[in-house]
Amino acid sequence: MTDLCLGVIGAGVMGTDHALLADGFVSGVRVAAVTDVDHDRAAALAGRLDGARVAGSAAELIDSVDAVVIASADPTHAELTLAAVAAGKPVLCEKPLAPTVAECAGIVAAEEAAGRRLVSVGFMRRFDPVYVRLRQSIEDGTVGRPVLVHCRSRGVSSAPGATSASSITGSAIHEFDTVPWLLSSPVVEVAWWAPDGDTDGLRDPQLMLLRTADGALTTVEVFLNAGYGYDIRCEVVGTAGTAELPPSTDVVGRYPADWRPRFADAYRLELQAWADAVRRDEPPPLADARDGLRATQVAAAAIASMESGVPAAVPREAHAAPTATRGRRSRRVVGRGRLPTGAKEVSPHEPTD
Repeated sequence: MTDLCLGVIGAGVMGTDHALLADGFVSGVRVAAVTDVDHDRAAALAGRLDGARVAGSAAELIDSVDAVVIASADPTHAELTLAAVAAGKPVLCEKPLAPTVAECAGIVAAEEAAGRRLVSVGFMRRFDPVYVRLRQSIEDGTVGRPVLVHCRSRGVSSAPGATSASSITGSAIHEFDTVPWLLSSPVVEVAWWAPDGDTDGLRDPQLMLLRTADGALTTVEVFLNAGYGYDIRCEVVGTAGTAELPPSTDVVGRYPADWRPRFADAYRLELQAWADAVRRDEPPPLADARDGLRATQVAAAAIASMESGVPAAVPREAHAAPTATRGRRSRRVVGRGRLPTGAKEVSPHEPTD
C-alpha cells in the first residue's frame, strides 16, 4: 500500500501540530505540501518537514495531494472543505466544521451529492484513551444509567478577538460532540448563563445546561481566562456509581499551559485512524459531516439561549445518535425533558453570527 500524500492548510498552532505529527508519528503518510495566508509561516513549517513544499494557494494544494487536513481559521473551514469535496479529496477538518448551521448543512449536502464519505471532523476527544475508558464505563454498565454529566473546560487566556459566541462555537463545541458520543443520545435542549460582566464582547466564564434525549442533564463550564492552566474535567454520575477523568496535572500537580500535552495521544491516534481508513478507501472512524452539523446546531441553540435569556430547543432533525458508537442503541426516552414554557426552537438554518 502506497503512502498517503497529505496536504495541510494552515500553519498556525493546530496546522503545525498536525503536520509534525503526520511527518514523524503517523505511519503510511507523507506530508507533501503546506499552505497558509502567511507565506513565511508556511515556509517555516515546510522547513521542519521531510520534503514538504509550500503551495501557492489552498486550491493548488488540494489539486496536488491525495487528502487534506484543514487547520486554518474557523471562518474558512466551510469554503475549504467544499473545495476538497468538489475535488473528490478526503478531508479532515478541525472543529468546528463551520461556525454556522447553514454552512455545515451546505457541506453535508455537497458530500451527499458527491456520493461518498469524504468529510471527517477533528473531534479528537473520541480518541483520547481516558475519554474512551470513561465511555466504556457507561457501555459496560459500571455507572448504571447516566443521569448527570459534569464537563469543565478551562484555559489560561482567550485568543485575541474572542467573543461569547466564538467561545461557544470554538470551545464548547467539543462538549456538544463529546456528550452525545458518551451517552449515545443527542442533545435536545440548551440553556446558557454567565456571571455579570462583559469584557469586549466576551462573557467569561460561561455555564450551559444540556438535556439529552435520554433525560440526562449535563453541565458545561467554559472558562477561557481561568489563568492557572489548562484544566479539562468530565464526570458521569449514574444510578450505580460515578466515573470521571483523571486530573490534567503532571506528577507534581502542575497544569499544562495549553491543550497539546493533555491531548497529544488523542491527536496522534485520530490522525492515524483517519489516514489508515483513507488509504484503505474505507469510511474513517471519526466524527463525520453530520456530527459536525449536529454540534453546530447545539452551538446555535446555546447562542439563541444566550441572546434570548430562555432555554432553546435543538432542531428535531438533529436528534440522531452520533456516528462511531460501535452499534450502541440510543437511550432516547420519549416524553422526557420537555421544554419549559418560553423555550425557543432554533431554525436548522439560522445564522449564528
